[in-house]
Amino acid sequence: MKYDKIVIGAGSAGAVVASRLSEDPDCSVLLLEAGPDYPNFEELPSDLKHGWGTGPDIVVGGMHDWQFTGIASTLSNDMPVPRGKVTGGTSAINGQVFLRPLPEDFERWVEWGNDRWSFEECLPFLRKIETDLDYDGDFHGQDGPILVKRHSLESLTDDQLAFYEACQFLGYPKNLDHNLPDATGVGPYPLNNPDGIRFSTALGYLSQSRHRLNLTIKPNCITRKILFDGNTATGVEVISGEEIFQVDGKEIILSAGAIATPQILMLSGIGPKESLTEFDIDMVTALPGVGQNLRDHPTVHTTWQPHSTFNKPEQKIGPQKVALRYTSQDSKYQNDMIMIMRFSHEIGDTGALMISVGVYLADSAGELSLQSKDINTQPLLNYDLLNQEYDRKRLRDGIRIADEIAKAPSFENMVVSRISPNEKVLQNNDLLDKWMLENVLTMHHISGTCKMGPSSDTMAVVNQYGSVYGTEHLRLADASILPDCPRANTNVAAMLIGERISDFIKASD
Repeated sequence: MKYDKIVIGAGSAGAVVASRLSEDPDCSVLLLEAGPDYPNFEELPSDLKHGWGTGPDIVVGGMHDWQFTGIASTLSNDMPVPRGKVTGGTSAINGQVFLRPLPEDFERWVEWGNDRWSFEECLPFLRKIETDLDYDGDFHGQDGPILVKRHSLESLTDDQLAFYEACQFLGYPKNLDHNLPDATGVGPYPLNNPDGIRFSTALGYLSQSRHRLNLTIKPNCITRKILFDGNTATGVEVISGEEIFQVDGKEIILSAGAIATPQILMLSGIGPKESLTEFDIDMVTALPGVGQNLRDHPTVHTTWQPHSTFNKPEQKIGPQKVALRYTSQDSKYQNDMIMIMRFSHEIGDTGALMISVGVYLADSAGELSLQSKDINTQPLLNYDLLNQEYDRKRLRDGIRIADEIAKAPSFENMVVSRISPNEKVLQNNDLLDKWMLENVLTMHHISGTCKMGPSSDTMAVVNQYGSVYGTEHLRLADASILPDCPRANTNVAAMLIGERISDFIKASD
């Protein structure tokens, strides 16, 4: 059988693409997923079904995690990089934060030659994704597949309520809806986990489409490479158990995520010429941007020892219920910083109060490169976080602001002393830079490794419609095509890309 569309990867974007394309009963769609599939809600394992907004740190090493590792910085190696290996992809294991990119993010993409990605043109698709259980109006959807909810202020843990009050004490505005276009300040996170149920794209999208006769979902199938006739994509080579087989398709949509998508492209003969030559891969087309422009949000955890009377949350890493988004001093970027208050039971004997400080629009970029021709060998992930002084300066300032927050009156009966960084490090820029480079982590928002852009951009891999330069009948649809990491968690951005690219495909058919 030759399918009309083959979608590789059933993650945050791929599940959306397959669901939307299969709305046409005359279009046969094959959705390939490397991990398992759980067709019914009752069959979902508890680690996928129940999400408390704790972040993917919790699931590192589980059977639904690819268990990648990366190089965080010049002073830090072997950083865990969890990625979902199941229908729903990383949306099935992530922290369920449902933040949209800012209007300013869309403006940058348009400035870089992607005029179909303006905020005004994308807003209907953002609304199409969600059912917002708290807000309606012009900026919120009411009938989308993903349920969105915010924790009430009354439900905040003691440390999060203290954080909320401390930020306002320091002059930051309260912000009850982070998904409004001009939102800034401190307030409850929008989360896609109503009543603690994780609304992944598998639960939200595939549950509505998997019954269709024209949609075939094949789990436990690892795509080895895309097959070509000249430069025209004609199918895929797939590993399932001990068997290797080929499937033909009229159009291939690669939605394997910002790590596996560039890896599969290079193994299929699309990428930097020197990399393909090094691993003796027959070249289909040379695209130097494949694997470059690796973007993410660098973050560090600042910690304090809690008072013995502090009421600790049950989860071993406290849920993300409230966040501060703000603009750093004299910044060229709006809302370029973020802070999250949590408690960790895993630090010291007493646990630790923890404020995670992150750069939400970093200038630093890394790269992804092949280590082997074997699809089962992960690519080298060199994040090279904080390689720009501007990123280091903003993070230094953020750490010192976090220290001021912990000294605010609302924390007076909670904090005993600072754990890390210590006072000597905090007051010295050189020592603090070293501490940051040793402790920096990804916020798990890897993107940009196959960026979209006009043909005049030699590092662009796809045009703004997702079509891969130098090929026919091959598109990308996932966070790899983002020109830069947006000022938001990338889950909504990936779903938006799924909606947008599938709409482009429908319009071109």
